[in-house]
Amino acid sequence: MTPQNTTATPRLSVRQGHSTNIDVNAAVRELAAQICQPNSKICLVFFSDEYDRQTLGRAIQEHLPGLVVGCTTAGQLSSVGFQRSGICGVSLASDELIAEPYLIHPLSSLVEQVGDIAEDVQAKIHRAKLPAFGLLLVDGLSMKEELLTAALFRALGDVPIVGGSAGDMLKFQQTFVYYQGALFNDAAIFILLLTSLPFHVFKHQHFRPTTTRMVITEAEPDQRLVKEINGEPAVEAYAQLIGLPVDQLNGTIFSQHPLMLRIRDDYYVRSIAGVGPNGSLKLYCAIDVGLVLTIGQGYSIKEEFEKNISRIEQHIGEPAVIIGCDCIHRRLEMEAQGIDESIGQMFARNKVVGFSTYGEQFNSAHVNQTFTGVAIAG
Repeated sequence: MTPQNTTATPRLSVRQGHSTNIDVNAAVRELAAQICQPNSKICLVFFSDEYDRQTLGRAIQEHLPGLVVGCTTAGQLSSVGFQRSGICGVSLASDELIAEPYLIHPLSSLVEQVGDIAEDVQAKIHRAKLPAFGLLLVDGLSMKEELLTAALFRALGDVPIVGGSAGDMLKFQQTFVYYQGALFNDAAIFILLLTSLPFHVFKHQHFRPTTTRMVITEAEPDQRLVKEINGEPAVEAYAQLIGLPVDQLNGTIFSQHPLMLRIRDDYYVRSIAGVGPNGSLKLYCAIDVGLVLTIGQGYSIKEEFEKNISRIEQHIGEPAVIIGCDCIHRRLEMEAQGIDESIGQMFARNKVVGFSTYGEQFNSAHVNQTFTGVAIAG
């Protein structure tokens, strides 16, 4: 256990903590010792899928009183930088903060549930008369993120939304969200945060489109499978476009050469999760026949993050905390470049807490290979 990482301002108290203890009860006790504080309005916890779910749920409920939400991850972002096991978390205490959670389960009936949530959210905003934003945590293997994010944003009007898709350290078996002592899959948690504290919702990415274009000529959209690109088996066409043999394709290569889709005046990353059956490519995001994509070209992750911090400070001053959802493919790319340690420390210095995701949410869109989040000042 390490000493608690506390940021206190006259208006907001933030306590971050983490543990890499493999014993789930000990790990949660260690985390609780670091982040429990009076007047906590919300605790966010992000944890390894290796922990026994029932034991973890009971331990969190016992040792972290009050509102606690969280999810399994593909790694955590904590006060030590990139954390690849264990648990991390943050608590926020302020008289100027209201947090209202909504469990969405099962996701097969999300449209009806979102309608009920929107009605309640609008009533709470009207009563509180405070600025608001939403934080969304969702089962990262549900393949419902696009529909859910778009439905929430459309129903909530001008409430900005950020979030991430839960992970399981690239096993792609089961991912879970935590709510009221239990872990759920086929589920999401939407947290409405109403506050007079300064905050700034953001997304940034470190890829630009190239002139290498392609057309999806066969796909299974409901499975996020690309079967053909330019009339050829997808994996062969992709390998040819980036100049590598098929047998050299892996997660690191996919992270360095993502696909990009233009939506209006912006480009969004469509990351490749892996090679699918019969020469197909499995994506983390929705895909369809006829879409025109380009290969993305990366530039400095450090430079882009520093620019984003500068923009945040221009909007709200120095943040007391940044709740961040950072795509696992970004970390894989950093590891391949040997910069993951230095970037992780840069995140820690800037008070980032969050997790490595299977996808990110920003307003109405589900995106990949992106860092989305909210910075809050005091």
